[in-house]
Parts: sequence; C-alpha cells; structure tokens
Amino acid sequence: MIDLSTPFGRAVKQQLETQYVIWLTTIDSNLTPQPRPVWFIWEQNSFLIFSKPDAHKVGHIEKNPRVALNFNTDETGDKHVIIFTGEAFFDQNGPPAHEVSAYLKKYESGIIALDMTPEGFSMEYSRAIRIKPTNVRGWE
Repeated sequence: MIDLSTPFGRAVKQQLETQYVIWLTTIDSNLTPQPRPVWFIWEQNSFLIFSKPDAHKVGHIEKNPRVALNFNTDETGDKHVIIFTGEAFFDQNGPPAHEVSAYLKKYESGIIALDMTPEGFSMEYSRAIRIKPTNVRGWE
C-alpha cells in the first residue's frame, strides 16, 4: 500500500509506531461524518480497534464500512498530515484485547487509568474492528 522507505512512508511508519490515538471517522445514518479518537494497533497491514458492542461507531460500520482515519498534528510537533481511507469489518475470530500482547503493552496503563482490569476491559470492549486501508495520503 505504501513504500515505507520514502520520506512520507517513514513518517507514516513512525506515526503508526508511536501515536497513542488515531481519529476514526464513520458515517452516520444522516450521512454526517462522525470522527472520534480511538486506541489502535497496527498489525497484519490493518488497524485493530476494540469497541463496546453498542457504540455508535459499530452501528455506523454495520451500515457503511467505508471509514477514514487520521493522526493528530500540531504546530510544534509532528506536522505530517496522514489520512487513511479503507474498509472496516468485525473480526469475529480474533482474540480479546487482553490477549493481544501489542495492544495490552500499549494500553495497559490506560486500562488501569479507567479503573479496569485487562480482562474487564476485554469484556466491555468486546467488539474487534479491523480496518484495511485502501489508500493513504498526506503532506507536511
């Protein structure tokens, strides 16, 4: 999908490895974009996100799996604008969040800050969403 050896590709790779949240934009029933920050990991050339099963984003994806994702940018830090578009689907056969070592390593302190155990988080955020990017674009 992207050549990670180019300057832009290296910026994408760096963001995938270091960003704590990514903005997921779904489309609601009124065709209005609905962005929200979510926790994610990048694995198997896809984004993995865990959600509460009754979250609005789940309903949006059920009706329209086309989504967009983007990272934060700011005036003093990273100025790369990186936008992914792709297809979201529900990973019915994947392990729960607490059994995904990369996810647990990245978000264990955040889970604790929510006053939850990893197993409790997995029970509450039990819907695994995978997003396969079909396009990435950006600029600095």
